[in-house]
Amino acid sequence: MSQVIALGPGARMLTTREAALRLGVSLRTVQLWVEASILPAARTPGGHRRIPYNAVEALAMSMGLADAEPVSALRAVPALAPVELPATAAPTAEMPAAPMKLLLVSRDTSWLQGCQSALEVFGSAVDVQVADNGYVALLMVGRDAPDLLVTTLELPGMDGLDMLRTLERCEVLPRLEVIALLPSNDLSAGLAQNLPGGVQVLYQPVSPEALAIRAGRCLLQRQAATQGAHHE
Repeated sequence: MSQVIALGPGARMLTTREAALRLGVSLRTVQLWVEASILPAARTPGGHRRIPYNAVEALAMSMGLADAEPVSALRAVPALAPVELPATAAPTAEMPAAPMKLLLVSRDTSWLQGCQSALEVFGSAVDVQVADNGYVALLMVGRDAPDLLVTTLELPGMDGLDMLRTLERCEVLPRLEVIALLPSNDLSAGLAQNLPGGVQVLYQPVSPEALAIRAGRCLLQRQAATQGAHHE
């Protein structure tokens, strides 16, 4: 449901399409963020959503887009005609594979740093991103979905379970490999039952080295699948 906000007559507002352009995500993603109250929005008399410019800029800064062009500048950029690429530019089996994108989500920054160090063994084959809360993780997934998402459930603001359920509503979750890190206590069974379908479970504590081994297994499976597709 869209959040009802009080707006002054001079408040600068953006359409959902303009907000999507500024944040580098799809129009549908912005619409779902509004429904989840991640972005505040008001409605015009005609029923169209309008999002405060300042709220969009705050999200842009949290996503590392502070230096990107603002919406006012982007509006002036003309659409480019599609360019025909020569046949020789088509991807070949000899081209290096894209790195596996891994997103780690935890409030424990020392654990995140340890995981980043442990994953350095894979070099450029694994692109590691980190988030320390559910809101930032959700924005990062909406902007550039990872191949593997590893998250704890105890997060500030939006917890890991709500984040995963939001991704499920956004129809993003089925396209990801997701591992949820659950506490080793009596609550773990109930938490596991509430997870969306397809989410794998690991029980804490999970050392950075153990996480690196699990990520390496996913990388090998991904590489094998890519090579198999090339041989078909």
